[in-house]
Amino acid sequence: MIPAIATVCLSGTLQEKLEAIAAAGFTDVEIFENDLLAFPGSPADVKRICADLGLRIITVQPFRDFEGLPEPRRAKTFERAERKFDLMDELGCDLLFVCSSVSPEATGGIERAAADFHELGERAARRGMRVGYEALAWGRFVNDYRDAWEIVRRAAHPAVGTILDSFHVLARGTELSAMAAIPRDKIFFVQVADAPKLQMDHLSWSRHWRCMPGQGELDLASFMDALATTGYDGALSLEIFNDRFRAGSARAVAVDGRRSLFTLIDDASKRAGRSLGKVPAMPPRAPVKDVEFIEFAVDENERPAFEALLRGMGFGKTGAHRSKDVSLWGQGRIRIVLNSDKEGFAHSYNLNHGTSVCALAVKVPDAKATLQRAEALLERPHAGATGPGELDIPAVRGLGGSLVYFVDDVSALGHWSEVDFVPTGENATGAGLAAVDHISQSMQYEEMLTWLLFYMSLLDAKKTPTQAVIDPGGVVQSQVIESGLDGGEGLRLVLNGSQSHRTLSSRFVTDFFGSGVQHIALTTADIFGTVAQMLRNGVEILEIPANYYEDLEARTDLAPETVADLRRLNILFDRDDHGTFFQAYTTTLEGGFFFEIVQRTEGYAGYGAPNAGIRLAAQARLAGPTGMPRH
Repeated sequence: MIPAIATVCLSGTLQEKLEAIAAAGFTDVEIFENDLLAFPGSPADVKRICADLGLRIITVQPFRDFEGLPEPRRAKTFERAERKFDLMDELGCDLLFVCSSVSPEATGGIERAAADFHELGERAARRGMRVGYEALAWGRFVNDYRDAWEIVRRAAHPAVGTILDSFHVLARGTELSAMAAIPRDKIFFVQVADAPKLQMDHLSWSRHWRCMPGQGELDLASFMDALATTGYDGALSLEIFNDRFRAGSARAVAVDGRRSLFTLIDDASKRAGRSLGKVPAMPPRAPVKDVEFIEFAVDENERPAFEALLRGMGFGKTGAHRSKDVSLWGQGRIRIVLNSDKEGFAHSYNLNHGTSVCALAVKVPDAKATLQRAEALLERPHAGATGPGELDIPAVRGLGGSLVYFVDDVSALGHWSEVDFVPTGENATGAGLAAVDHISQSMQYEEMLTWLLFYMSLLDAKKTPTQAVIDPGGVVQSQVIESGLDGGEGLRLVLNGSQSHRTLSSRFVTDFFGSGVQHIALTTADIFGTVAQMLRNGVEILEIPANYYEDLEARTDLAPETVADLRRLNILFDRDDHGTFFQAYTTTLEGGFFFEIVQRTEGYAGYGAPNAGIRLAAQARLAGPTGMPRH
């Protein structure tokens, strides 16, 4: 299968779209008719531009409302088809893309539609062209790929074939086994798109909510497996209608598209046990065993206050870098790196964003293989400066220009702290913190699908459905990615984005000058003891309104003394069918970052979503007009 993309997926003019598609490495492109109509040149000019960019036009689409029309409309439609053939000749493509009719004038009947397509095939063949027929999910008479194939079969013309589209098939829940009965040479073209599962009419769902494979919830794996049984080896093209993509960067969306197709085809190839397409060989996705360390870029003037916070939370300075102004802090399995060096990546990051998380290191089974997969997915490795005897830890650029490092236990990378740091002999005083529970990243709303795809294509991970969280300034969309939780401590990431500029998530992105880590949640086995210790050490905990605890006592069976302890320590509580969850927050630091302390009993899989609005309101009350803390 050959990765391809339709111009409708991208924002911009047709010229800009084609340049973005070529820059992403595509060789095949569908031209959407509206893009062509708005182009200020001739079809021949478009053909020349594509040739100069190394692009082959595979179809111009769509050709609508063709079959089943009464005379004289039927004759007019064939005239329209001839003009479309003229256009295709100028563009240098040979496939007429026909989608099933929605015309109120059309009449049903498979035999009648087959006759229309036979005649259209005759006309196309005389010009060395072909006709492909697709069943729209909202087609008036034909909305099932099986019916479209039956019409093509009865048309019985070598120039007439079927077109399959994953959205139209999966949106209706159509069974897939019948696909195997379609001969490979009668499948002229295949389009793919993902989408979240929504309860709405098929047309609206299609026009606004399609997304790249891996970004939604449709069963594309089963679709690809069924397609593989046919032996199809032609173009696999993205056709995505999405409001976010139309508002974003054409080049970024094109790269996302190619990455998504690489992943889709590679996954299907691994399941089939044979190569199904022209994509680079990739190692399998890596499950994350643990969060190895979190690195903060810290200005030397702000470091004393940040170190005081860490000490108040029970961390100890356990290591000093051998050649750089970098220190290692630890407690339990948590390791935090503070980088105040005057040269290198962290210094540049600090100049742009202030004190902030500049890098995240994850432990995977094989760091080299994970980097190879990242490179195959069009990610460029980061080349950092290393001193004599220091480890060169493989990394790629992540959210907001930060880094994602990969370490493992099968190479020297597993000993990075011993190699790069000299022990200080200092032990953590300890406040009961044991591990990283989750990391929350805030980003532009339009970026969420990009970073979802980044993590899902690179890591062996699963995603939860998107949730809407109410902020005093608007709605925040939140989605969780989880990796490796079954085989280790794993990684939990919470992605947050908002279309409102007044939410704390959006204000963080604005004041931070980009997307980044807004908070880190750390686990404890005794949140009451941990928070009490932190308070004694001078750590400021976010104050929760008394009304919350009045309601908590009324709606739960918690003992009054337990609620009193929760109130005294400003701890929030949640429960599901499997367990309980406690959470507390530090007050927000300059720059918008904060820590969360959590205790989850085994079986609780959530993140305290019912409490998110309470927390956001409490933080908003303490924030100034820009969202930063008041002093």
